[in-house]
Amino acid sequence: MVLEGKSVVSTGIKIIGATNPAESAPGTIRGYYAIDIGRNVIHGSDAVERGRKKIAIWFPESIAEWRSSLHSWIYE
Repeated sequence: MVLEGKSVVSTGIKIIGATNPAESAPGTIRGYYAIDIGRNVIHGSDAVERGRKKIAIWFPESIAEWRSSLHSWIYE
């Protein structure tokens, strides 16, 4: 899965949780599902440029764009 948007790196890190599952807050993905550092069920980049490099590795063809039906009603 590739996420994009404002403050996506910092928000993603909050949702994913600490790299060490023992230090992850309850309610985070790693807090719920990870066992240890080597088996932490999810990866997230800590910087936009690193994210771009990993997207190119994991999704070499392309990524599908998705827009909510509510998108046209939102003014930012």
